[in-house]
Amino acid sequence: MVDSYEFGEIIVDGKTYTSDVILFPDRVVSDWWRREGHKLSAEDVKDIVAAKPEVVIVGAGYSGFLQVPVKTKHLLESEGIELLVLNTTKACRKYNELCKTKRVVAALHLTC
Repeated sequence: MVDSYEFGEIIVDGKTYTSDVILFPDRVVSDWWRREGHKLSAEDVKDIVAAKPEVVIVGAGYSGFLQVPVKTKHLLESEGIELLVLNTTKACRKYNELCKTKRVVAALHLTC
């Protein structure tokens, strides 16, 4: 569960992270970085797809600057994965709501 989020910092299950993270059902991957910075490429989501989530929530940043290109959206859809792209504040709330009933992965950009 996400305990709290503010620009540049997230607390997940009592642990503080100050770099982008991916929340898998069984672990947190910190220091997450994308191949193209503010674009989430299909290459960037390979580990996420391999985890076979029902839903992927992308926290597009505090102001929502992270972009999800059509190719990436199509890849997730072709795997039967629902995609939600929200600013990171809303993404954290949605993650906390959905992780109770669905297999969810959240890729969260903490700044911008």
